[in-house]
Amino acid sequence: MKLQVTYSFLRSDIEKIEQELKAVVSSEEALLQDAAMQLIQAGGKRIRPIFVLLSGKFGNYRLDVIKHAAVALELIHMASLVHDDVIDAALVRRGSPTVNARWGERIAMYTGDYLFAKSLRCITNIEIPEVHQTLSKAMVELCKGEIEQIRDKYNFDQSLRTYLRRIKRKTALLIAASCELGAISSGASPDTIKRLFWFGYFVGMSYQIIDDILDFVSTEEKLGKPAGGDLLQGNITLPVLYAMEIPSLRERIVKVHSEIDTDEMKDIIALIKNSDAIEKSFILSERYLQKALEVIKPLPRGQAKTALYNIAKYIGKRKF
Repeated sequence: MKLQVTYSFLRSDIEKIEQELKAVVSSEEALLQDAAMQLIQAGGKRIRPIFVLLSGKFGNYRLDVIKHAAVALELIHMASLVHDDVIDAALVRRGSPTVNARWGERIAMYTGDYLFAKSLRCITNIEIPEVHQTLSKAMVELCKGEIEQIRDKYNFDQSLRTYLRRIKRKTALLIAASCELGAISSGASPDTIKRLFWFGYFVGMSYQIIDDILDFVSTEEKLGKPAGGDLLQGNITLPVLYAMEIPSLRERIVKVHSEIDTDEMKDIIALIKNSDAIEKSFILSERYLQKALEVIKPLPRGQAKTALYNIAKYIGKRKF
């Protein structure tokens, strides 16, 4: 089953979110608008807005209200991608040139800031204090995660705990906030809000671990960027941490730097790919996924709950 099929009942609402995204980033400054529009037109799964909409189905669902949370979350995600690409000096994302590749780092940084600012303006349309508190907390944690990633570049002595804390801040908490904001915006019960938050958190942890696995086992064509790019850029992910438990592999991995010989890098990627590090990473991802499925069991049955289950299962099955 394709991912889109599981939430096809939201198709018209998702289209409206897409239109709203384009309207929100419109600017009199042509360069800024062009850079922002490139990000929107590059596509993406729109996982965060979809989680907002699905979570809103557990309360009094009103698209005219909840759309602001959906758009704000996607803008924050897009802004973080722009800043990530500048930090990593990435030239390609989803098979297309990055904003910094086309317009330079300064324009890219201001584009990211512009998207952050637009997300804050967008969320003011929801007059619920808890919504603003939740969003601001998620943004603070996201920034902490970004700083941690910069600090720990090429730090091969970091622990599993450090890695998990980083992906919690960079990925999981924003997905958790998507579920939480959808539920809060629709007036869902406190227990439902709490369960949806934890569902998003566990799914987000699993999602990022799978992404980090795919960076080694998938192809450049499917990734939209070179395989093994995270390690080359100094980002120490779960497969690398597990691979370094093998002394001979650790000896090779700790020598990785930005100017490493291409053939040497290919050898290291192949060694990691063929080690038990990949399977161990899948196992940890699956543990988080099972927690996600367990926490929403008590929620009422319906299309939204089924869709959440199916999305979670889809995330866990991404293996290529």
